[in-house]
Amino acid sequence: MPLFAPTIPSPRLLRRLAGVAGGALLAAASLLAPQAAQAAIPIEQWTTSTGARVYFVRSPSIPMLDVNMDFDAGSRYDPPGKAGLATLASALLDKGAGAQDGQPARDEAQVADAFADTGADFGGAASSDRGGIGLRTLTSEPELSQSLALAAQLVKAPAYPDAVVAREKQRLITAIREADSKPGVIADKMVSRAIYPAHPYGVSATVASVESITRADLQRFWHDNFAASRAVVTLIGAIDRKQAESIAEALTRGLPAGAAPPAMPPVQLAIPASEQRVPHPAQQATVAIGQPAIARGDPDYFPLLVGNYVLGGGGFSSRLTNEVREKRGLTYGVDSYFAPAKQAGPFGIGLQTKKEQTNEALALVRKVLAQYVAEGPTEAELKAARDNLVNGFPLRIDSNRKLLTNVANIGWYGLPLDYLDTWTAQIGKVTRAQVKDAFQRHVHPDAMATVIVGGPE
Repeated sequence: MPLFAPTIPSPRLLRRLAGVAGGALLAAASLLAPQAAQAAIPIEQWTTSTGARVYFVRSPSIPMLDVNMDFDAGSRYDPPGKAGLATLASALLDKGAGAQDGQPARDEAQVADAFADTGADFGGAASSDRGGIGLRTLTSEPELSQSLALAAQLVKAPAYPDAVVAREKQRLITAIREADSKPGVIADKMVSRAIYPAHPYGVSATVASVESITRADLQRFWHDNFAASRAVVTLIGAIDRKQAESIAEALTRGLPAGAAPPAMPPVQLAIPASEQRVPHPAQQATVAIGQPAIARGDPDYFPLLVGNYVLGGGGFSSRLTNEVREKRGLTYGVDSYFAPAKQAGPFGIGLQTKKEQTNEALALVRKVLAQYVAEGPTEAELKAARDNLVNGFPLRIDSNRKLLTNVANIGWYGLPLDYLDTWTAQIGKVTRAQVKDAFQRHVHPDAMATVIVGGPE
């Protein structure tokens, strides 16, 4: 099953894709040896003859291999009026394939049976920035060779059968209709449009856009975007470097030449602040606040990560929770987040509250945010945040799934190969002044978009 849900994109979806624990499309669930979380992680990196970048970690503790193929094929490349195309292009990769590399053509049922025979898991998915596939397979033979050959066939020669396309479009349309009745989804989509009015990050799939997608659209999107030169391959498992090199070559040889990606418009801060209120019969009001904030490669990443833990990312230890929930009982939960992306991803705050308390809760959230941006955290808050993040780091890489996620992010965002080895040191050296300066550069309380769904008019 793919990790990503077929809705595109919202701040909360982007949040799930961001950070040290986000971004893999499909991954393993088995534990690494406990000592691996404490030792340096030997990530090997090279470029295939086809132009794909490869990141490999040898993990011999269990006889499994996890493969992630990320392509520069996210929904930001959906043509106007075709939102949902990237989602379908990746999600339908396992629904049949033409003959390829000596493999016979296979329909949807034959693909499912073939993976069942080898005990492998395969899935495709897309986010706003990237699309692709994930594979988990045994490293015993013939299971390994058969699973990899089938995965390569699916990504190189997707069939996109008309009947399957029609069926999956209807499923996506049904999911969109259901989601669009929920106040949280409504708020997220409206905030996305408000903070990205002239950028694909603000576009969500609609019933009309999905209905307009044709098989030819899918084939064209795959041909233009699923190129080896636009791919990052991540391999983690019980194989050696020679095997990893051979696998990466086999997976990327024969992919389409692709096309040059269209230039993305810059992300711009929308000033002044905006507020939208939408009636809804829900028992509570849903409030979403946001603005564009930070790209993943920004040097302020660690100060903002630590600072946000203090503000609203640290659960019951956060300032927003203390002020809005604990002291005044205005909500059961409130949080804040940064969702770095290829371009400036959002900063956001979300909460639910009783309808009659909406204005009071919103005013308090805005007050807490403005004070925090102006003053930064206290030394005690900063130390608690650093300690919690550092002490929790082993849990971020204690399984092949989490490690694959992190290594795939390193590859996708071009982070240093020692990123995981130095993560705790980077957290530990963040200062109060750095947090304050970073928040004042990236968070602008006077330019926030606010959406209230179900509150008072």
